[in-house]
Amino acid sequence: MKKVIATISFVILTVHMVNGQTTPITNQYVLNPISINPASAGGWGALNLSTFYGKQWAGVEGAPTTITFSADAPLLDKKLGLGLMVTSDKIGVTRENQIASSYAYRIHMEQGVLSFGLGASIILTNTAFSNLIVIDPGDEIYLTDSRTFVVPNFSFGMHYSVNNYFVGISIPRLLSYSFDFTENKYGFDNKIISNYNYLLNTGYMIDAGEKVKIYPSVLLRYSSIPSSSRFQYDLNAHFCLFDRLWLGGSYRNNRSAAALLQVQPSDQLKIAYTYNFELSQLGRYSNGSHEIMLRYLFKYNVEAINPLNF
Repeated sequence: MKKVIATISFVILTVHMVNGQTTPITNQYVLNPISINPASAGGWGALNLSTFYGKQWAGVEGAPTTITFSADAPLLDKKLGLGLMVTSDKIGVTRENQIASSYAYRIHMEQGVLSFGLGASIILTNTAFSNLIVIDPGDEIYLTDSRTFVVPNFSFGMHYSVNNYFVGISIPRLLSYSFDFTENKYGFDNKIISNYNYLLNTGYMIDAGEKVKIYPSVLLRYSSIPSSSRFQYDLNAHFCLFDRLWLGGSYRNNRSAAALLQVQPSDQLKIAYTYNFELSQLGRYSNGSHEIMLRYLFKYNVEAINPLNF
């Protein structure tokens, strides 16, 4: 288990945390699309507050834990949208804190609404090397904790919605960094475009009856870096009963499946729980992943069906 912690920590430090090569995605994007696309900011039509807690690979020591708080709202007669997201990720002995802002500009077309979004973030990363139990404890790199590294990043997205349908594309991280163990610091990677992750998210709300709605959606993710996970997809299907109860499932290609339960005590408050089943070999060592999300929308008059309003 100690080897697992050490391995995870170094993978996170050198690739996952601030490197644009990898954009970690939890299931919260289904309920809170601003987490993957800045163009979604203000898309709910009112001030929207969300908080999220995720625990991956329950039972595995040092497994990833994510805590998120976000807020977004429309401005200037819904022509603009602003958002703020604060995220804390911890995996092994490495912690990343991120503060991200989003700005969206909306064009109200004859049919539908087209949005363009830009995001800016500050990422703070720290690895407590001294907490690792290693083969060579005398190595200087393990004797003291690393200092906190601060790097900026940016994101871009587009979003189009009409009636009950929406489609969005985004690049969650425009800059890429690599860690130099010799200099003990992060350096800017000039291979920017070649390290991008491209996301395409689309969905449609089907009114299947007076008290039943069906919401299928897809998330496609393409990495410009050649690897076995270069292309990934999520297939999602959710069912709404009486506008108060949501039941759903998700499948991520050859990696995991998820079951979702969402209850809506009022028109403004939503509470969601997601359980992920690992389909890879990791599933033999973990008890799945748990995600909980609370959302409150300060909107008291429903004008029309919003394909985002899941």
